Formats: sequence, structure tokens, C-alpha cells
Amino acid sequence: MARRAGPIAAARERRGVYVGLGANLGPDPAAAILAALDCLDREPCIRVLRRSRLYRAPPWGPVPQPDFVNAVAEIATTLATPDVVGRLLAVERRLGRRREGPRFGPRTIDLDLLLDGGRVVAEPGVAVPHPRLSERAFVLKPLTEIDPDVQVPGHGLASALLSGLGDAADAVRPIETDTPPATAWRALIR
Repeated sequence: MARRAGPIAAARERRGVYVGLGANLGPDPAAAILAALDCLDREPCIRVLRRSRLYRAPPWGPVPQPDFVNAVAEIATTLATPDVVGRLLAVERRLGRRREGPRFGPRTIDLDLLLDGGRVVAEPGVAVPHPRLSERAFVLKPLTEIDPDVQVPGHGLASALLSGLGDAADAVRPIETDTPPATAWRALIR
């Protein structure tokens, strides 16, 4: 598939922008994650560069619910950080996410901005790095798969954070055997 000519000029795009994806409701949570990747890649000013394998992880938080399917993608963008968050929320809505029910509850799709290069952002509705990134094996494991040397501002090397999570890290298991090529997800949904 030819890459769209587009609004991202190589000289201005930012890389090292990581998005966490998760789902545990609906007929096929893995398909929801692949659909979210497709939606993101179709957004103006965003390109999906690569993604981790899909992982199965126990739910995080106090609400009983099914296991999650999780992944992390690196995107390139020319958008300001708050605008990236806005696009992530728009993709969630497009895929049927309704922000109802308990916090940390089940969801059809969840997209979180994890890191934006080395930026630290604290604005209403925008917190980068993600406030609980350093505690969540279901995000750190796929993140370190695609970038083992990534730093989490204020916390250190993501791989060291993952190592410190012990059993929680062991509970996050890949459901794909190989790391996919950067665009392998496109062939699965088109």
C-alpha cells in the first residue's frame, strides 16, 4: 500500500511519541486494537511507525473484569501534545468507546499517550509521561519491546522499571509469537 502524501514534513515531525492501546470488551479486543491503529494512521498529521506484539494482561485496578489485550505503538506527528490527546480521544469515540462506568473498568478500546519524546507536560486533561506508566507492566512490557532504551522522564529507563515489577511483569504474556513488521497490522484489517 502506498503511503499517503501528506501533512507530515520529515523535518518537523516528532518521533518517540508512544501510545498505549488496550481493550477487554467486545467480540474481539485484538481486532479493536488493530482498528485503532488503522484509525490513528489515517489521522492527519499522525503516522504509525511501529507497534509491539499484542499482549494479554490481567486487569489493573479493583473492578472484576476480563483480561486485557494490550499493545504500544510509536507514532510520528507534527501535532502539539494536547492535540495528540484530542485525536486519541476522537479515535476512541469513533470505535464506540463510551466513558461511563467505574474508573479502571472494562472498555472496548483505550488509547493513552504514554510518552512524547522527552517532554513533560502537565496541563488540564494532559499528563505526559502518563502518570501511572512506571507502575504498569502491561504498558512497560510492549513499550520496551519496541524501544528497550526508552527513558521515562522522572523515572528512568523503562526496562529497569519493568524489571522492578517482578510477578506483575511475568503475568503480561504475548499472544503473537513474533514482533510484527511496522505495517503488518494494515494487511490484517484491509
